[in-house]
Amino acid sequence: MNKQHNDSEKNGQFPWMDKSLSPRERAEKLVAAMTLEQKIAQLHGSMNTINIYDMPSMDEMNEMSPEEQDQLMAQLQVQRHVKGIDELGIPRFRITNGPVGVGMGDGHPSPAATALPMSIGLAAGFDPELAREYGDIIGSETATLGQHVLEGPGVCLHRTPIAGRNFEYFSEDPYLSGVMGVEVTKAIQEHDVIAMGKHYVVNDQEYERFRTSVELDEHVLRELYLLPFEMLVKDGDIAAIMSAYNRVRGVYATENRYILNDILRDEWGFEGYVQSDFWSCRSAAASLNAGMDHEMPDAKWLNETNVKNALQDTSLEIQTVDRALIRRYTQMFRFGQFERPYNPGKIDAKAHGAISRKIGSQMAILLKNEDGMLPLDPKGYSSIVIIGQSEFVDDACNGGGGSSKVTPLYTVPPVEGMQNVLQNLGSDTKVSKFTVAKDLSNLEEAKSAAAEADMVIVMAGLVASEGFDLPSPNMLNDQNRMVDELLDINANTVVVMKDSSPVMMPWISKAKAVLEAWNQGTEDGHVVADLLFGVVNPSGKVPTTYAASEDDLLYANNPERYPGTDEGNGFPVIRYSEGLNMGYRWFQSQGIKPLFPFGYGLSYTSFELSGFSVTPSQTDGKSPIKVNVTVTNTGKVAGAEVVQVYLGIPVEGQPPKRLVGFQKVHLESNESREITITIDPMATNHPMGVWDYYKHDFVVKPGEYTVYLGTSSEDTPYKATVVVE
Repeated sequence: MNKQHNDSEKNGQFPWMDKSLSPRERAEKLVAAMTLEQKIAQLHGSMNTINIYDMPSMDEMNEMSPEEQDQLMAQLQVQRHVKGIDELGIPRFRITNGPVGVGMGDGHPSPAATALPMSIGLAAGFDPELAREYGDIIGSETATLGQHVLEGPGVCLHRTPIAGRNFEYFSEDPYLSGVMGVEVTKAIQEHDVIAMGKHYVVNDQEYERFRTSVELDEHVLRELYLLPFEMLVKDGDIAAIMSAYNRVRGVYATENRYILNDILRDEWGFEGYVQSDFWSCRSAAASLNAGMDHEMPDAKWLNETNVKNALQDTSLEIQTVDRALIRRYTQMFRFGQFERPYNPGKIDAKAHGAISRKIGSQMAILLKNEDGMLPLDPKGYSSIVIIGQSEFVDDACNGGGGSSKVTPLYTVPPVEGMQNVLQNLGSDTKVSKFTVAKDLSNLEEAKSAAAEADMVIVMAGLVASEGFDLPSPNMLNDQNRMVDELLDINANTVVVMKDSSPVMMPWISKAKAVLEAWNQGTEDGHVVADLLFGVVNPSGKVPTTYAASEDDLLYANNPERYPGTDEGNGFPVIRYSEGLNMGYRWFQSQGIKPLFPFGYGLSYTSFELSGFSVTPSQTDGKSPIKVNVTVTNTGKVAGAEVVQVYLGIPVEGQPPKRLVGFQKVHLESNESREITITIDPMATNHPMGVWDYYKHDFVVKPGEYTVYLGTSSEDTPYKATVVVE
């Protein structure tokens, strides 16, 4: 009775707390009751930070250790919130970073959480269900920690392998990225947490991210880089979008009305709000007029002086200020965030760690396995030595520097994890490690350790970071030399890669077995051991092409594509002159054989495809097309295969193939299953569509479409023709 009385009294005092009203109606009533000063105070974050222009340069950041970089970011981002207004019942609005777990959030210190595997690894799982479980952990932990917003998922594309934030993004393919991003979004928002898609748009590199302008054709923007964001909006009903740092065709993303309003809202029907990336806001009136609604992390631009001056000179209207607040409050009311008291709880670290271990094991890629070297016999060796540099052998490879870095609740280092797994398998094999110095000054001693062991596990890789791109797609600290020389010592050597992005492997011909485990986070030690000893059968697939040579990359010897050139504008201009030929499309269009193609991945078992059919063979370009095939596990152990469907579009200028469907199929030994993959021309990802400049829309052109089916972008032995009349 008392609670009902208090709620009634509160609703009488605050009409916007009436739950019988729609979220938007409640937001409108709240904004109507606010003073101008209260409105302005709610347009921006309240973090006390240094000026972004006082931050270290990229060169200075490059000279910092990962620990120093993390300390700097932590210093900047321990209070990520908008101040509440008690007299209006507006709660403190708490924002935490993502997308690889609950990163730097509102609190001092930033709250600890489950350090999940990297997003690029999640995409390698090629499994929407994995993405749901991944998003469920993030959403659950964000809610448990009392935060309202999770800044993720990130769905920019891997245009180059050196981009510093590839680990936060999914893949080089817009459809795969969109499918995974939608599932993560849905799962996060089921916990009444606002998911925020980022970084909108073409923020595909960190180099000069505050200054650079990206120039690209409209059909390229639509068919590749906007597509996963369109899927987040239409299929994921995402509540918020984060605007990028860079310029798009000369206009900053936060001031780009065409992108923020015309496309996002008018065309796609987005009803959420747009937040600036931290310090990406460059103006008051221009940004708000364009469709940016909220400035983070502070009030550099949307402060009282600037907003009042803009209202005074009529470059800004009060209705535009109201619009920005109504958009955000609508989402807060949608998820019940005004009614929810701040009462942070305790994360079930053990339970979430177990799920992270499962997810991690499903995304690792078996890149090479000569003579069936893997899985290893847990009782076949007296001694195993793990050799590598500190980030990869001394502790769990948490990975991902910058604002998305997660403070882990716990970690499982490689040696400990392997010992645990071996013990569970009834093995008493001795496991040790040797840490190689970054300057390789003790490489000879590492070789001696390798020579004395029965089995050598070389761990190497790449941990990238927000803020700067990599100097090249090679592993840092001369790890290629380290791996190359260690492979000469002991025939029983397995290479485990722990990467944020695909790297060059000049030593690959020497290696018998190579496992790409990615940056695993919390459960690193257990996951890698589970895979090496066959507790789990690897089933990941390459989400971004591994090139055989740096000269094969789309930007090689072409500075206009990256890092850009100053064309008299006073800022770098990056031209996506490769057009639609990015990722596997680039390699196929140029006739270049990659080291490991998109969609590739081996298994400890074998699979056979049969009974392929495509119906109908003629269509109006609107009706769904069914692709049927039977998958059989012809090996001796259980495993999973990813069936992939690609489409050849009969339009001049289109790449040879585009991914339009996939399904991960788990099978016991000798088990068969018939599956159907549907190509729906009306789906949000426009699988058969091309951008038509005249109609300003996606259209399905008449002609003969080739349907390809197989297990990678290069291995598509089955094909059929569908005629669109």
